[in-house]
Amino acid sequence: MTEHTVDVSALTPVEKGRGALEGLRVLDLATMMAAPWAATYLADYGADVVKAELPGTGDPVRKWGTQFEGISLAWKTLARNKRLITLAMNKPEGQELVRRLVKDFDILIENFRPGVMERWGLGPEVLQEINPKLIILRTSGYGQTGPYAERPGFGTLAEGFSGLAYITGADDRPPSIAGYPLADGVAALTGAMAVLAAVYWRDVNGGKGQVIDNAITEATYRLIDYTMLDWEKRGVVRQRSGNRLADLAPRNTYQCSDGHWISISGGTQAIVERMFRVMDRPELITDPRFLDNETRLRNVADLDEAIAEFVAKHPHFQARELLQRIDDPELGPTSVTHVHPRLSETPGGVSHLGGVMGQDNESFYLDEVGLSQEEYQKLKDVGAI
Repeated sequence: MTEHTVDVSALTPVEKGRGALEGLRVLDLATMMAAPWAATYLADYGADVVKAELPGTGDPVRKWGTQFEGISLAWKTLARNKRLITLAMNKPEGQELVRRLVKDFDILIENFRPGVMERWGLGPEVLQEINPKLIILRTSGYGQTGPYAERPGFGTLAEGFSGLAYITGADDRPPSIAGYPLADGVAALTGAMAVLAAVYWRDVNGGKGQVIDNAITEATYRLIDYTMLDWEKRGVVRQRSGNRLADLAPRNTYQCSDGHWISISGGTQAIVERMFRVMDRPELITDPRFLDNETRLRNVADLDEAIAEFVAKHPHFQARELLQRIDDPELGPTSVTHVHPRLSETPGGVSHLGGVMGQDNESFYLDEVGLSQEEYQKLKDVGAI
């Protein structure tokens, strides 16, 4: 078995437990990564998420990333735990259907460019007049207001726009961006967090529905906002420093004797002193070069050399089990990440991965929404669903 192969047969089958968000209903009208990912987090904890896709075309993620026998692996995990329907909001019939649906949902998630929902007659004022308790999560590149509001924005642009890329990478190389959708993932987490805050205010504090303006650039900037104080208070522009961190030492990646790499960060003085003892180098605790974080930063090259020498002789640590197994109708036994973070009483879980387009149309529109067969067929005929 190669280094990057997962032995699925050895993984534990998923058993989805009770979720903390059971009873919460989410209408996911978004596409691509950041906004739908926020809905996935809610679904992992038990929310009933109904994911709508454009008929015939589907979510672009279905064609994005690596494919396994014509199936997007990114789609499988992004659409997990969601019910899948089709709905064309660019058609009058589809717009009317959205207005009919929102009365029965707690949360609506969308990521169209600012102004698009309003042009479709689906702006917050319209939707919240129908359902005053509706919480609307709006995710966009640059936010709902400002001179850049209507520009298209993606996670890659956000890494550059926020300044994150500028301070990432080796000091003698150009700015670097992540090899995965980092900014989208950050915006997904902030979006899900804001939704839960809005739910709490609505349901516990007697509030009402509200609109959440989640800009991907701002979510990413929030990761590094304290570096702004370097400029404001010290006149220093944070620069790239490779795997080192200008705020503490040690912090780097070190190669083990088996060729693998591990990351080490000495976040506190106590951690650093324990690390020196584990290294069997207690004398480094009183070494004038490494007495505290300030002296270690000045002598970080010597510190990295001492740690690297130790790590090359030491076995790699085994992290706690994260992957679980689920049997997917299209992929077969498949490894999936467990819900994170894990709750002790309401852990949630994964019941299924992303499926085929519109697989829940009939059960949703006929049995749940209450469309007649004639209405359902008419909407299909005009391409609204």
